[in-house]
This record gives sequence, structure tokens and C-alpha cells, in this order.
Amino acid sequence: MTVFHFFNCAILTFGPHAVYYSATPLSEYDTLGTSIKAAVVYLVTAIVKLVCLATFLKVSESDSFDPYQELLKALIGFIDVAGLYFALTQLTHRNISQNHKFQAVGLGWAFADSVLHRLAPLWVGARGLEFTWEYILQGLEANANLVLSISLAALGSLMWLRKNKPKTLIPIIYTCAGIVATMPSITSYLRRGLGWQFPKVVGFELFTSLVMAFVSWQLFAACQRPSS
Repeated sequence: MTVFHFFNCAILTFGPHAVYYSATPLSEYDTLGTSIKAAVVYLVTAIVKLVCLATFLKVSESDSFDPYQELLKALIGFIDVAGLYFALTQLTHRNISQNHKFQAVGLGWAFADSVLHRLAPLWVGARGLEFTWEYILQGLEANANLVLSISLAALGSLMWLRKNKPKTLIPIIYTCAGIVATMPSITSYLRRGLGWQFPKVVGFELFTSLVMAFVSWQLFAACQRPSS
């Protein structure tokens, strides 16, 4: 039963990444190399963030919300944006369209995040003797992160690669990108500042990911329309 529970949670956590790749044109255009490169950039970015967090943040003795510490975390979190910028603009990609490029980068980014932050806890915890919803919720959280990562990659693609975008949409694009980039700090405030339980936080992340995906899709479609 414990092994069955582990595999269920693992499929829920990592399965959607494989489904997204195979069910979209990404597999037809063989963009796996782009996703792997993005995953490597994510791992390097995570190491840089870890060094910065260890250097500038103090170890808190309580689990209470500290605005100063969370502000530092949010600023350090923008290293992800820098890494995403590098993955989208500096890496050499196959001759693929901008539409496929941001999806491949976002997919690789999200998969690396899930492996780095969820694989070990899943392997240790989901094989325990007692059933718990925690790892199912972590799988749902990984799904939300997948959608948010692709949304952020789409917004980054509009910011850095799309030159002829409507000027009226530029503030909206940057605002949405800022919201997605600061989601870890937002969820940290909900947990520590407002005392939300993990299921409620995951529900918020799922809802927000769907909203941001819809907004990003609309912005991307609007920027692709020929200007009159």
C-alpha cells in the first residue's frame, strides 16, 4: 500500500510534465533539448539563490512572518527571473518558434523545480506506514507551479523577445510577471502571516495559476495580432 501511494503521488507530481510535453506540439518539434537546457539553468539559479539566502538571511527561531526577511527572500527570488531571461535569450535553441520556445523553457524550469524540491520528501515520506494527504497536496502544488512557470516564461517572452507589442499592454505584462515571480513570498505570507493551512494555500495556488495562465494567454494572443 505504501509503494502504491508513493507511485500515485509521484505520477501526480511529475506526470503532468510528461503529459504536457507529449500532448502539445513540443514533442513534434523535438524541443526536449531546450527543456533540458532550461532545467540546467534552473539548477544553477537555485544554487545561486541558496548561497544568497545563506549569506543574507538569518536563521529564525520561530515560524512567524518577518516582513524584512520575506522582503529579502522576494528580492533574492528575482534571481529566478534573471535565470529565465538567460534561458530564453542567451541559450542556443533549435529553429523553433517563440511560442514553442517559452513553453519548452517553462516546462523544463518547472520539472527541475519539482525534482529539486519534491522528489526527496516524496521518496522519504510517501512510503511511510500512515496515509497522509500532504504528498497529494504537494503534487497538486507541483501542477500549479507548472502552470505558473509556463505563464512566467510566456510573459518573459513578451518582455524580452517580442519587440512590436502594443504599448498599452506593457504595464500589464510587467505587473503580471511581478505577481508570478513573487508567488513564493505571497504564499509564505498566507501561511505565516495569516495562518492559512496547507490545503487552503494549495487551493489558492491552483486558482491563481489558472488565472495567470488565462491572462498570459490573452496577452500573448493580443501581442501576436497584427497592429493596425
